[in-house]
Parts: sequence; C-alpha cells; structure tokens
Amino acid sequence: MKPKELIKKWVDTFNTADAKTLAEYYHEEAINHQVNQEPIIGKEAIYQMFVDEFATADMVCIIENIFEDGEWAILEWKDPLGLRGCGFFHVIDGKIKFQRGYWDRLSFLRQHKLPLPRQ
Repeated sequence: MKPKELIKKWVDTFNTADAKTLAEYYHEEAINHQVNQEPIIGKEAIYQMFVDEFATADMVCIIENIFEDGEWAILEWKDPLGLRGCGFFHVIDGKIKFQRGYWDRLSFLRQHKLPLPRQ
C-alpha cells in the first residue's frame, strides 16, 4: 500500500478510536514521536498510547491535505475544535516505521478541559 493510501486508512481508523487496528498499521519497532512528548517506541507501546489517548479525550482528525513523496506521507489536519497540526509518516513495506507530529498540546488540553502541566 502506498503511503498516502495508508494514511487515509489511518485517519479513518483514528476517527473510530480503534487503537488495536491503528497499531496494526505500524512496524513492530516503529517510533511515534509527537514533538511535544517523548517518543513512543514499538508497536505495543504505540497501541497503549492510543488506548490511553482515546480514553482521555474524544478526538477527530479532519484531513486538510495529504502529500506523498517516495516512502513518506505528510498529513495536514485539523479538528472540529479548531486545533491544527501536521504529521510526517515514513512508510516501509506498507507499515509506518516512523511518525513525527507537530501540534499545540496546551491548546489541546484547554479545549478538552484536561489538566494543564505543572512547572
């Protein structure tokens, strides 16, 4: 599966909050690095990350753009509350090997009325 096709499926699955199926899109030793958090390493840890996130907030990803360049897909997204972000996905053999995401965590926490980090 080409990177752009996989990321479209990833978004559809993300929007159903199906952590198990989302995890299946990743290589066993994949890395998911949302730059405002520590990297998550390994398919099982990525699965648990999604379980925890879906239990914390109702999240929806609306595709604004998806670009493909070789083994990479770039997703520009928004959510219904106005948050925007982008993700870079390195896809090898039809699976996500590396993902990096950029979005404003503080705005996300405020929008979902979640506790803010303490300094």
